[in-house]
Amino acid sequence: MSSSVSPLAPKTVPDMPVIAGVRLATAEAGIRYKNRTDVLLAVMDKGTAVAGVFTKSKCPSAPVEWCRAKLKGGKARALVVNSGNANAFTGKTGRSSTALTAKIAAKAVGCSESEIFLASTGVIGEPLDATKFDGVLGRLAETAEPGDYLAAAKAIMTTDTFPKVATATVKLGKAKVTINGMAKGAGMIAPDMATMLSFVFTDAPIAPAALQALLKSGVEDTFNAVTIDGDTSTSDTLLAFATGAAAEHGAPKISRASDPRLKAFVKAFNQVLANLAEQVARDGEGARKLVEITVEGAKTKASARKIAMSIANSPLVKTAIAGEDANWGRVVMAVGKAGEPADRDKLSISFNGIRVAKSGARDPDYDEAQVSEAMKAPEIAIKVSLGLGKGRDRVMTCDLTKEYVAINGDYRS
Repeated sequence: MSSSVSPLAPKTVPDMPVIAGVRLATAEAGIRYKNRTDVLLAVMDKGTAVAGVFTKSKCPSAPVEWCRAKLKGGKARALVVNSGNANAFTGKTGRSSTALTAKIAAKAVGCSESEIFLASTGVIGEPLDATKFDGVLGRLAETAEPGDYLAAAKAIMTTDTFPKVATATVKLGKAKVTINGMAKGAGMIAPDMATMLSFVFTDAPIAPAALQALLKSGVEDTFNAVTIDGDTSTSDTLLAFATGAAAEHGAPKISRASDPRLKAFVKAFNQVLANLAEQVARDGEGARKLVEITVEGAKTKASARKIAMSIANSPLVKTAIAGEDANWGRVVMAVGKAGEPADRDKLSISFNGIRVAKSGARDPDYDEAQVSEAMKAPEIAIKVSLGLGKGRDRVMTCDLTKEYVAINGDYRS
């Protein structure tokens, strides 16, 4: 966890309202870090629905495998998250650690181990000593309160420089429902489902199958449209919990994701996911520029996504942005290597609204001084027009600086 906050961090932190049926507590378990919280326990009321999406990595962590198996039950009573150790690539020891953690948590909360969900983040390949949770989770279960989401977000940080939280309130039927979310992630970010870790809570009464459908759809243009370094984590986990407490205030029980009464809720839910995803991009390791890449005029949306990601993951593009250089040649390179339909002579490129390339060549009105000044901004928008169709997409990333190398060069030290 860095001692200096990213210059791209949000200027304000939202007040996170209480969500009925959710209690939180954090502690120092000594997993890896000293003098900081590194374990979070979230306790949910009976009947809480759960949904999740996870990394598509072929080398998933033990907690990811645990959650996938338990998700079939559709109900959750507790979430345990630790930072400092990913419990990934740890073999039988890792699986034993997840089982022991769940056993300790289930005893502390008073529920079945199948209702315990787990997530770990940090160093890969190091055994996780789950005995450190013994006693700690019991105390957390006793002291958990319906409250401090910011403290919870801090407990799950690794190289993050600021805690990431977001909230929204919306009407569902005649009742007001709340959606709170938190996330962590700054490096090893090229999600293929969600982000490294993210957790969303709501008091809306939504059945597990409907919640799962909303979550799977919601990540596509939010967390799956963010990249920091092109590396998909072994631990990517996004879990959503719906306590259903708002039913007592008139919120209708929702069993289908297609229920028309969910329209406003879905919009708010996706806004929370998008907010968290952007915060991840803002906290990219060593980042000094937030970068939005829009590709339009592609054959399809899927094609536009691949081209946008090709640009966003290019070290040459990202270092040019770090150097405040509108090097459209590198953008052309990234478009060409994406393997998607493109016509060099129809290509146009803009940086922060200033067109630098048109119809496959430098724009005739190009002004180096004007573009150089625009590149000094902390937020850079790159727009690529292919002129081939109606496909359009947008992804978020950041620049690539010397600090990224420094952070990751001694990550295990």
